[in-house]
Amino acid sequence: MEKKSGNRSKEVVLSCVEEKYLKHDVMPDDHYFFRIISGEVKIVLSDTSQVFGAGDTILLPRRQLSTVIHYPKDNKPYSCVLIIFRNERLKDYYSRNQARANTELSTAVRSYDKHPLFESYFGSLMPYFELQTELPERLLTLKIEEALTILRTIDDNVDAFLSDFSEPGKIDLADFMEKNFMFNMPLTKFSYLTGRSLTTFKRDFNKIFGSTPQRWLTKRRLQLAHYLLSEKRQKPVEVYREAGFEDLSHFSYAFKKQFGYAPKEVA
Repeated sequence: MEKKSGNRSKEVVLSCVEEKYLKHDVMPDDHYFFRIISGEVKIVLSDTSQVFGAGDTILLPRRQLSTVIHYPKDNKPYSCVLIIFRNERLKDYYSRNQARANTELSTAVRSYDKHPLFESYFGSLMPYFELQTELPERLLTLKIEEALTILRTIDDNVDAFLSDFSEPGKIDLADFMEKNFMFNMPLTKFSYLTGRSLTTFKRDFNKIFGSTPQRWLTKRRLQLAHYLLSEKRQKPVEVYREAGFEDLSHFSYAFKKQFGYAPKEVA
């Protein structure tokens, strides 16, 4: 169970995850900026993964397809302070503050070393979560813009994507799907990220792969699961999530139907 406290608009949140293991496949529409208070989080991208712990400060860019896994650590649940930079606020902010030119655009997860400005900022937020009333809008705006100012002070390249409001262009569908098939996302998200309508996505997909997206995704995920079981010697309970399945029983059924034997029988 995940508990959250903060403003109703969910822009500044204190989040606490009580489960031993909580996994999300995410593609946020907004930028997520957060400080881990306790526990650990593993962020898996198509080509890499990183684990962060208490005291780490992370910025997860919008439209970054990733798997986020929360764990307890040292008998403490995962908890964090989360600030969501919504597009509307960013557009207003950058209409009043000139973005730096010639900065390097990167959509990778960004993590930051400890810094007095971060310590002061997140420390100042904690008392607000004790309030029984909502933060006034003016104060909420000030705290979000304070976070933006601190990030821009510490990270010379952060403007490159915080001030980028463009929509995804049409990209190579085959390459994208081969890199991201393990993320359990709706087809509407896959089509959006490849710069297509859902109808065009399905049509292009069938031309390239000769299959429907659903059938191809299931087959590809099962191939990955088989590899993890046979070559990496992982257990079915570990494999099904990493391969993009949400339910162990459904994974086991689909695996046996595909290969003729159960996951636990892989030699």
